[in-house]
Amino acid sequence: MAQTQKQHKSGIVRFKAGEVLFNQNDPADSLYIIQKGQIRLYIPKGQGFVEIAILRAGEVIGEMAYFDEKGSRRSCSAAAIVPTDVVRVTFAAFDKTMQGLNPWFKTIVNTLADRLRKTNDRVKQLETNSVGFGKDGKVGEYVFFHTTDVLRILAGIYLSSKVHAQKGEDGAHRIHMNSIRYYLFDIFGVAEIKFEEMIELLKREGIIVMEADKDGQEKLVKIPDLDSLRLIVAYVNGEKVKTDDKKTKTTRKCNMILSRMKAQLLAKNVTSGKASINLSAIIDELKEGQAIVNSGDLKPAIVSGIVEDILVDDQGNMTNMVNVDSLFKMLPGLVFQDAWQRINEEKSGNSY
Repeated sequence: MAQTQKQHKSGIVRFKAGEVLFNQNDPADSLYIIQKGQIRLYIPKGQGFVEIAILRAGEVIGEMAYFDEKGSRRSCSAAAIVPTDVVRVTFAAFDKTMQGLNPWFKTIVNTLADRLRKTNDRVKQLETNSVGFGKDGKVGEYVFFHTTDVLRILAGIYLSSKVHAQKGEDGAHRIHMNSIRYYLFDIFGVAEIKFEEMIELLKREGIIVMEADKDGQEKLVKIPDLDSLRLIVAYVNGEKVKTDDKKTKTTRKCNMILSRMKAQLLAKNVTSGKASINLSAIIDELKEGQAIVNSGDLKPAIVSGIVEDILVDDQGNMTNMVNVDSLFKMLPGLVFQDAWQRINEEKSGNSY
């Protein structure tokens, strides 16, 4: 939710992840100096928005509105990506500082600000990469993570890890974030906002874990299971070349059941071939964990050929024959696909 402008005072302000500092065209009365965290700048467009930049600790945001002679309105929207601390400086306080400058220095500052504003306006006119266009020139459906974006980022992380990561005694691979950023930015040309969002997604899904490097900064990327990352890359790449009617489509509930199936198979040391699964036990287990699921939620996996039709005995117990190889190969990608699609749904609804 945007802050109420009349209540703005100078001082430290903390924003939660996803919280909006201000929206485009809001009246402006303050600038912000980022102390820690990250802030994304974006412009609403169609059903989505155009990403402009990511700002970090030490950078200033919102200062251009001070120099805007057209009514001091915000030229874009801003929201915290992660928990972020900023120092808010009201324009009234900043004006006192400007008034104390030598006239010639003040002229230089105003000239530079005017040139920067014109440059920013030109960049925003050229930015169209976040929104597609539908028929007759109309704005199409907004998609934050296209399949190509996801594949490029995941492949970059996997390839850089294969080359540079060190395998520890715990079996996990570790690579410094700087190495990943080199591959993703300099070689793959990934947009920074999408890279940052993907890193947060990978952390939430447990695919990577951030650790402190030798300088004590959380820039060491730990990959607990590099092979799972490889399977995700292979899955996304395979789906990319399929037509829409051939793509694998599951749901979050279906993936929950499949994950329990994998755990049941591993408990039996079954890792290949075909095997029978006690579906009733899995559904009961999920319901005990407050997950509302039923046998119908497994239909997408049946259509995809991961499992066969459900069998019910005289006592009402349900079982399935599972293609173990397909399950183990596809499950990491299915779970990850569900996670990134949820991000697309949130952002297409302008959840910020």
